[in-house]
Parts: sequence; structure tokens; C-alpha cells
Amino acid sequence: MTSPASLSNKCGRKFDLRRMVAQMRHRAVVAPFSLAAHVTGAAVLCFGAAVAYAQAPTEQMQRFDVPAGSLAEVLNHISQQTGRSVDLEPGVSLDVPSPGLRGSFTPPQAFSQALQPHGLFALTAAGGVRIAHEPVATRELEAVRVLGTAEEELKQQLSVSIITAEDLQIRPPATDLSEIIRTVPGVNLTGASSSGAYGNQRQIDIRGMGPENTLVLIDGKPVRSREAAQMRRSGERDTRGDTNWVPADQVERIEVIRGPAAARYGSGAAGGVVNIITKPPTDKISGSLTGYYNQPENGDEGNARRIGFNLSGPLNDKLSFRFYGNAAKTNADSPDINADEVVSGNAAGREGVRNRDINGLLRLDINPDHVVELDLGFSRQGNAYTGEYPVNVSDEELIEQLANDGAEVRRTYRQTAALTHRGDWGKLGNSRVILQYEDTRNLDCRKNSAGGPEGSCASPLSYLESNLKNLYANGELYTPFTLGGLSQVLTTGIEYRHESLKDPNTLLQAPPSGVTQGTDPKSTASSVAFYLEDNIEITDDLIVTPGVRLDHHNQFGSNWSPSLNATYQLSSDFSLKGGIARAYKAPNLYQSNENYWYTTRGNGCPINVSGPCYIQGNPDLKPEISVNKEIGVQWDNHQGWDASVSYFRNDYKNKITADMYTQGTVDVGTYKYYQWHNSGKALVQGLEGNLNIPLLGESGHTLSLLNNFTWMLDNKDRETDQPLSIIPKYTLNSTLLWRPVEQLSAQLTMSWYGTQKPRTLTARGADAEGAALDSVSPYAVIGLNTLYDVNKNLRIGVGISNLFDKVIKRRSNGVSGGAYTYNEPGRAYYLTTTVSF
Repeated sequence: MTSPASLSNKCGRKFDLRRMVAQMRHRAVVAPFSLAAHVTGAAVLCFGAAVAYAQAPTEQMQRFDVPAGSLAEVLNHISQQTGRSVDLEPGVSLDVPSPGLRGSFTPPQAFSQALQPHGLFALTAAGGVRIAHEPVATRELEAVRVLGTAEEELKQQLSVSIITAEDLQIRPPATDLSEIIRTVPGVNLTGASSSGAYGNQRQIDIRGMGPENTLVLIDGKPVRSREAAQMRRSGERDTRGDTNWVPADQVERIEVIRGPAAARYGSGAAGGVVNIITKPPTDKISGSLTGYYNQPENGDEGNARRIGFNLSGPLNDKLSFRFYGNAAKTNADSPDINADEVVSGNAAGREGVRNRDINGLLRLDINPDHVVELDLGFSRQGNAYTGEYPVNVSDEELIEQLANDGAEVRRTYRQTAALTHRGDWGKLGNSRVILQYEDTRNLDCRKNSAGGPEGSCASPLSYLESNLKNLYANGELYTPFTLGGLSQVLTTGIEYRHESLKDPNTLLQAPPSGVTQGTDPKSTASSVAFYLEDNIEITDDLIVTPGVRLDHHNQFGSNWSPSLNATYQLSSDFSLKGGIARAYKAPNLYQSNENYWYTTRGNGCPINVSGPCYIQGNPDLKPEISVNKEIGVQWDNHQGWDASVSYFRNDYKNKITADMYTQGTVDVGTYKYYQWHNSGKALVQGLEGNLNIPLLGESGHTLSLLNNFTWMLDNKDRETDQPLSIIPKYTLNSTLLWRPVEQLSAQLTMSWYGTQKPRTLTARGADAEGAALDSVSPYAVIGLNTLYDVNKNLRIGVGISNLFDKVIKRRSNGVSGGAYTYNEPGRAYYLTTTVSF
């Protein structure tokens, strides 16, 4: 598949729109179009046979703000934003002025709107568009389309949101991409459980299903480095998650996929999927250098800085590359930042983060029909200590020393190697094959066990290394055909996963006396999956996408995941969309390892039970299951107005937990014995929607108001009535976007969070009381961001986050602080600059 900003012939050889733009400026644009004329016949044949990505009228609207320029420049922008390649009919010239494009359109509509004033039109095919003259006899061809794959059709559901590179430029995150991902519907940041432990290690939580049910992908390949972090008995992990491995300035777009559409990705996607797409190789040598600095107004909060570079371009006619690097540092909060709010023990602030990333991609266009990419990456993430520990302690001398020194108590090293092939096999269809190896080394300070105090770094400071290795292979074939007069595209997929974890923590806490424990710290698991999806065009207005996936796990057997999604175009402005799917999550390598023992002297035992208590991994667990459903309606008048509302419901069961009050106590001599087990049923349901309002300019290009909301109706375990995660009752994200001139963009943002309620039971099963029942009241965080293009090679951005300094402070390292489990940082100022060539 060619890069979005390329023109293609013979289904593969590239013409670069950016290069064409530069050539036009030098009045030298004859050669590319001459070459396109010679290959038109072959291109038509290839486009007819290839499998296109979703181009139906039911595609999800995107907002376009393309400035005036040459038609080539306008199409270049649309191509980059939509990910579509472009092919030219002989004799078509793009060296003409264009007024640009403003408003909300599907990708085909965007191309048509840009081309129509010039007597041109776009035919959709083969993952791109073909631009041709518009003779009267062929104008009806505008209604002709090539049906897309199931994956691309599912990405047009209301439960899919796209964050573009432009969004990240005008509103850059201070430390982690999750800061921006949280602003789309259905997404919040939470700890890995509702216990309050590691509460400032906030990760992506989609629709209240918890971070462990969010699957993170980079360029469609799974990222599982966080699973190298030890899991405590309530599901907590001392990890920041997996959304910080790609620098913000290297992101092309981020796809956030929620609900039934995410089930196709297999284990771990019951809540949803975050797919981080990196920038592809360019078709001419180009590069950039980006610097960022963030300074909080409160001196107790850590500042942040980073610098990154990108170099990309062709090495010859067939070989191109992309190479980027990044160095970032965020200082830790002061150890006593929450001292005035603490209700019990200590309440640690946000950790410091020190990142180093380097990545290289080599692309080989073997011939017009086959492309191979080799991707190699290395990242290092160090975390500076702030006083985090999961239980209260009496002796804080070492903890204070480590926090005051800003000691790096955890280091994670991630290495990846991936090989990708994309091919066009004519009538058989298109294919994509991925092979990835991911190696994660997690060096964590040696933690005290029961009574040590539990979970705190031991003295003297030393490290234990866990090593997680993941092998991932996936192949998909997309075959177009017609059956019973219905156009269809069948996706046939096969997937293999193998994971191996070697962690000395599994043997660190010995089992009770008389129990034999294995001596091998290594555990493994493998699974293979086969799946089918059929994208069927029932009528011009109705597209139905049934699917089924069979996963077989070497420990937990087989799991079926059927799905059914549909889109119905009620009119040119209204569409109805919905779906249902069965998603699942296999137990992780800590929960299922019978050699893994977790010990607590008494603080972690059930109420009225004296310690010690032991929790053991359970090889007889069942996978977690969630039946996800949603239905919604969308309205778009194609002039800037855009609105939608949808209802979702997840019926969740078999959640793996070690909350001891839900299982009986087994008293064996002098100790109490428990296991991770499958709990009963849980319910997650709510509403999502958006409302975009044009205020000034064509389709709101000069001034517009963009809004989205999430309203959680339920998010609880039906047996215990406890929340699955601590999230706001509602979230409203609003952006007032102003573009007085083409070079300047400014936005005023607001995120309004509803009441956040804590657990009513402690981890021991006792009724919570006092401050442990405190809810976080509704509050709003307002920001101001500006971005100015000084010229084509220099871009400057400045802004203020949390303009009115609304601060939330953590009150405890555990449940005794109620819903105050995290820090909402106060007012801060940032400056970012990008120099490119």
C-alpha cells in the first residue's frame, strides 16, 4: 500500500504529491503526468481487481480545514488525512488554483468536493482514488464504488474516533499520548484497579472496562510491554501502560476503537483498541527537529522537556526509509506535594519519566504489486520515585530518601523487530502479513513482601529483572466477489501469539510451609486464531458485516467470538449504525501461574481473618467474556453541522480477581489460602455522542465549536456492587477552534468531569467509612493552545494548560482516600517549536 501522499500507477509505483507541489513551483510538472499516461491501462485493471478500503457513503465523517493553494496541494492534504493514495487519468493537470476544503465529509466526499469545480471527479478503488475528467456520458460513475474490507468498514462506526497529526500539533501532550486520547468519547484515565494503589499510574480506560481490557497497537501490531510488570492481588501494576512508546511528533494519526468493532482484534480488546499509526516514509528526502518545554506554575510539580528528530525519504527507486529518535524527561513531583491532603499514611505524587526512543523503518517496493517493510525499534523508560507503595508503612526513611533523590527505581527496555508484507494478487485479492518480535526487560527495585512493608522498595536498593518476550504473526487476505447479486469482500485471517515471561518475583515470596513450589521462574502461553469477516453491500444504503473468530489457547481451550455490525443510510444526512460482538481476554501469565505466590501478613487479608494470607496463581481460570452491544444515529448536513448519539452496553462476566471477600477462606494450619478466580457478572452501559457547530466561515472554517460527551449509566460488579474502575459519571470535552488566518490556529479547550465515586468496600471486604467514602466532585479543566506557521519550515506553538488552576490532590496510596486516587496537575505553560526541511 502506497503512502497516503502518493500518486500511484500500476497499483504500486508512486508519484509524490509533495514532490509535485515543489515541481509546480518550478514549473516542471510534465514528467509525472506523462508517465501516468503510459500506465493508465494497467492501473485501471489493477484498481478493478484490488481490494479497496471502505469507501461507501456510510463512511465516518472527518473534519477538513484545508487552506487554499494549488489543487495538488489541496489533494496532498486530503490524501494525508484520509490515508488514500491517488492515481491520475492521462491529461489531468493539478497545476490550478483551488479554494481549499472546509467542513465535515467522508473521504470520497472530500475528494469530490475538491475536484468538482475543476471538471474532475474521483473513482474509489484499491485503497485510493482515481482522478479523471468528467465527461457528461460518465458522470453517473460518481455513484460507483468498490466495497471495502470489514476492518475498514468497522472503522466507520460511531464508536471509532480519529486523532490526527494536526490535533497533536496544536495540542501537544506534556508527557504521554494518553493525555490527548482521553479527550475522545468513552475514554478516561484510571489506575489498573479501583483499589487506589498506583493511582497516579493512569492508563487508558475505555468505557469503564479498565486498562487491562484496552489493547494498544502500534501500526496494527500489539504492544504488551506493560505485562512485564508484576500484578498484585487486586489487579494493580506499577506501570504507566503502553501509550508512551511513540513520540507525539512522529504520529500520523491515532485510531480509538470502542465496543463491538474492537472484538476482531482478539484477547485484551473487550474495552477497546488504541491504534497508534506512525508517519510513513516520504517520497523525497525530508526531516524535522521538534523541541518541547512545559513549566508548571507550582514548583512542587515536575516540569517536562523533550527533543526529537525525523529523517525520511527514498534511497533509490525501490527503497525508502524513515528514521526517528526522541529524548524526553519529566521530573517527578515533590515527595510532599500532597502532604496537606493526606488522610492516611502517604500519598505519592506523579512519578518522573525519562524516555529514550529510536526507530528505523526500511521499505522495499519489490514491484508495483508487492511491498515489504522492516521496522526496528528500541526504547528505554526510566521512572523516578515519588514515594509510591501500595500499603501504609511505619518506617518511611528509605522511601523519603529515594523520593528526595529522584531515584530511578524502575527501568523498562523495549526492543522490537517487525516484518510486514502487503501484496496484490489480482482476482484473489489483497493481502497483509505481519511478523513481530517484542522483547521487554523490566528492572524494578526489589520489593518487600509481607510486613516488609509490602510493596515498598527494600533496603539496600537493588533490582530484579523480569523479561517478557512476545512473538506475533498475523496474515489477512481480502477477497472481493459477488454472490447472489450482492457485492462482498471476504476477510480471511489467521493469527499466532506466543508469550514467555521470566520473572524472579514469582519465586520471591515462598509458599506456606508444607507446600511444594516449582523452581522455574518462567511461564509461557500460546494461542492461535482463525477468523472470517464478510463485508456485504445488501443495498446502496445498507452494509452488513458479520464475522466470527475462533481462538485456541494452549491452557484455556477454545473461544468463539461472533460479531455482527451494520450501517444503514437513512438519507443523505442521517445514518443508523449498530453492532454486537462477543469479546474475551485470556488470563495473564501471573494469574495463571501456579508457582506465583503473593503473600500478605494481615493488611491484605479479609476482614476478621488474621495473617498470613497467601494468594496463588490459578491454572484453571476461565477467560473473561464480554458481550458488547451498541446502536446509534448520526446526522451531518455537510456544511459543518455534525451530531451523533449512541447507546452501548457490555455484559461482562468471569472477571479475574483476588478480592478475598468473594471466595471462601481455606484455613490450612497456620495460614489462609486463596487463589485468583473468576468472579460473577458485571454491567457496563452508557451513552456517547458529539455535536459540532460551525460559527464563522465556510463550514465553520474560521470559528467552530466541537463537542463530545460520555455518560456512564453503570460500571459495577453485580455481585459486590463495586465499581470496576473509578471514572467520572459523565465527561464533556469541548473545543472552540479559531483560525483567523491560514497560518494561525488557536483553540480554547474544556474537559468537564462528573462525580467520581469510590468503592464502598475496602480490599479486605470491610465497609468503607470516613474519608474512604469521599467522592470527587465535578470539575472542569480549561486550556488555551495556539499554533503559528511562520513559514513552510518553521512552526511555533505556545499554550496554557489548566488555565484556572483546578487542582485535585491524591489523599492516600490506597483506598482510604476514597476517589481521590490521583493528582490533577495545576496551571502550566508550554512552548514547542518544529524546524523542518
